[in-house]
Amino acid sequence: MSATSDDIEQPSTDELLTLALARPNEALAAARAILAEHPGPARAAVAHQAVGVVLRDFGNISDAIAELRAAARWARAARDHDRETDVLASLGVALVMSGRTRAGLSTLERAVRAADGQLTGRVLIRRVYVLWSLGRYAEALDDAQRAVDLLADGDAVWAARAYQHRAALLLAMGDTTRADRDYARCGALYAQAQQDLEYASARQERGATAFARGDMPVALAHLDDAERIVEKLGVFDAGLYVTKTTVLLAAGLHRDALTTVEYALARISEHRGSATQRSELLHCAALAAHAAGKSETARAHAREALRAFRQQQRPWWAARTELVFLQAQEHPGDGLLRRARRLSRQLDVLDPEQAISAHLLTARTAFAVGKPAVGRSHLRAAAAGRPSGLSGRVSACLAQALLAEAEGRHRAMLGACARGLRQLDAYLRTLGATELRVLASAQGSDLATLALRHAVERADARQVLQWSERWRAAALAVPQVRPPDDTPTADRDLAALRSLVSRLEEGAGPPGTPGTLQRDRRRLEDAIRRRALLAPGSAGSTARFRIRDLLAELGSATTLLELIDLDGQLIAVVVRSHRVRLHRVGPTAEAARSLAHALFALRREGGRRGVHRLDLGVIGARLEADLLGGAVPLLGDDGSIVVIPTGRLHAVPWGLLPSLRDRPTSVMPSAAAWLRSRRAAPPPDAKVVLVGGPKLSTGTAEIQALSSLYPRAEVLAHGAATAERVMAAIDGAHLVHIAAHGTFRADSPLFSALELDDGPLTVYDLERLRRAPHRVVLSSCNSAVGAPAGADELVGVVTSLIGLGAAGMVASVVPVNDPATVPFMSTVHQHLKEGCPPGEALARARGESGTHETVTRTVAEAFIALGS
Repeated sequence: MSATSDDIEQPSTDELLTLALARPNEALAAARAILAEHPGPARAAVAHQAVGVVLRDFGNISDAIAELRAAARWARAARDHDRETDVLASLGVALVMSGRTRAGLSTLERAVRAADGQLTGRVLIRRVYVLWSLGRYAEALDDAQRAVDLLADGDAVWAARAYQHRAALLLAMGDTTRADRDYARCGALYAQAQQDLEYASARQERGATAFARGDMPVALAHLDDAERIVEKLGVFDAGLYVTKTTVLLAAGLHRDALTTVEYALARISEHRGSATQRSELLHCAALAAHAAGKSETARAHAREALRAFRQQQRPWWAARTELVFLQAQEHPGDGLLRRARRLSRQLDVLDPEQAISAHLLTARTAFAVGKPAVGRSHLRAAAAGRPSGLSGRVSACLAQALLAEAEGRHRAMLGACARGLRQLDAYLRTLGATELRVLASAQGSDLATLALRHAVERADARQVLQWSERWRAAALAVPQVRPPDDTPTADRDLAALRSLVSRLEEGAGPPGTPGTLQRDRRRLEDAIRRRALLAPGSAGSTARFRIRDLLAELGSATTLLELIDLDGQLIAVVVRSHRVRLHRVGPTAEAARSLAHALFALRREGGRRGVHRLDLGVIGARLEADLLGGAVPLLGDDGSIVVIPTGRLHAVPWGLLPSLRDRPTSVMPSAAAWLRSRRAAPPPDAKVVLVGGPKLSTGTAEIQALSSLYPRAEVLAHGAATAERVMAAIDGAHLVHIAAHGTFRADSPLFSALELDDGPLTVYDLERLRRAPHRVVLSSCNSAVGAPAGADELVGVVTSLIGLGAAGMVASVVPVNDPATVPFMSTVHQHLKEGCPPGEALARARGESGTHETVTRTVAEAFIALGS
């Protein structure tokens, strides 16, 4: 909620004080121009008040207080009782914002007693803001209701302010429906009165309301609108950054949140801003640092904010900040337990939703220091919570599950885990952005891990598989959201980004141009990403995974191997011949080290680097031992293999493993995704598209070779492989082959791309397809590489196409040698044309490439098949 300003009956005063919150820079200039003319007492009072209000809301609190005290003196000199009362109200707000809470409340009380009629309503609004910021909601709501009754039929701006302040109280008390209604009213009134800054404030708070009811895309859209308006006005609004940081953290965008709040802290320090707002920003900075894994920074910010909140007599804020401070402690002990128990009792009264997290922290600390009875009592308190927000509901379910586990009630524990994951299922369907869905999946990790741990301890292979699938690749299980038809802005931004990247790579332009182009690139990427985050979710439901459906589809000819990383140990579930078996492999870290070694070897041998040849056979055997261990005999020695790896082990060159080299092997993020790929109907026509990108050392040799296999294919090469033409051609095609260099962006995986003639074709581009190609072959370097994120999710080019509905793919896990790739791809396509699924086509081509450790063999090992 923004601090409010002022108004009296004379038209000139109305204009100046209204301008202070609509266009503050103009108001400041106008008021100072008036003061330069040495006006009479009445006009000086108004001008000083306008300056004070603008400076206060800019964060220059000490100067604002001086101006408002001057305004009060001039109002007394003019014997204008109403003006003096109004100024006192503005001064009271400024004093509280400076950290002088008692003096501010006392000044506001004097103003309330001195006012009558509509002026009383205006003064009450200022006190509502202060009481709200202090967390004294019941008192504030009484004042807000009185203000609405007094002002609803009067001046439009003040009526809007009354509705806005009442909305903020309703939101704080959990009534999002009534709050949103009040925000809609005040927003319309502000727009009508051209009160731009206050309109932005209402927009920001409406975003907070959407967030509170779980509508993340709408929340982000409102906040983006508010930020654009504020930036245009040249105003710094600390409250906007507090809200935005909170929403970004809830969305799992921890890096964005930390960047946002650090920027806001720097700005408020420059402006010598409000002590109350700075402490709120410090609280948010502590939250963001803790979420980003920067515990020491989190503790430092929380410690400073906690001191400030206690000095400002703000117990609600102080308790929430102490919770962050305790959560950021790295070593549990009796001292932490004492503080956590005390804080849990405080939050039970001050903030029942946050109390759930406090009780969970207390319980875990108690168990860690050997006090299980204390731990169980706090789990009961957390489990009994009835929070309104998603995070609180998931935490309550986790507390119920942990309590049931501690009491040996395993069926109740699994039920609580299932309830929590259902909450997240519903939430994921509200999100249209891949990035948000992936990050949100992390909220289910504790629940899924708890259930999985129980199943592994019982050695129940079926239950392990069921719970592994319950939250594996959850983002891909949500129906993809197709872009709306009217998206010319998105198309223009993506085209502009391609042009910029091409110019950067070519080094075009005069000296100094690259720096400008890089800034433009960041701006465009931010705009593309921000637009994607605002996409609404799909109403579609997700199909339930059933083991019996998997067994029926696998039959007796296909074996499924699912790898699970649980508490740092690799667990293998093997489904073969209608049996489900479990095997403990060993440390995940050992498998990850062997994988890194194998990928290094493939890159080195493929690039013909190094004097001494590496023995890929030995390296593959070591990788198999660490990755599969004693599970190898469970795979049998015939039939095809479907592998479901963990996100950390997604880029395994499966053909390098001795047991799998000659067997058709395909990879998928989950068994449920594999089932969907098996059921995907091919398009009615047999359209084939061949795409040849630029800068390949073999030129168009690969595409020319494949053209002889597919004489009726649509060929885009020789400069014709532009993004627009490629996207139009591959949409819904039966088979697509793209021979183009690929880039993987670890910093922003959705900007990973395939290089076309007019620049990079990113994941954001691919997600605009109406229908994915049925099968895709990507002969580019690293095309199968993705970024692990969320709860064992993967983000990259391949997973994007799988999510859109591609049934089968071939892609590489390391850079490949272009000349050696040409004949190998021809062989793969000969088998695809014969009707072989990708895994079988790749295995046959690999077998025909020979067993000698040559560049040809490394190319064969670099590719993996996905889907069916």
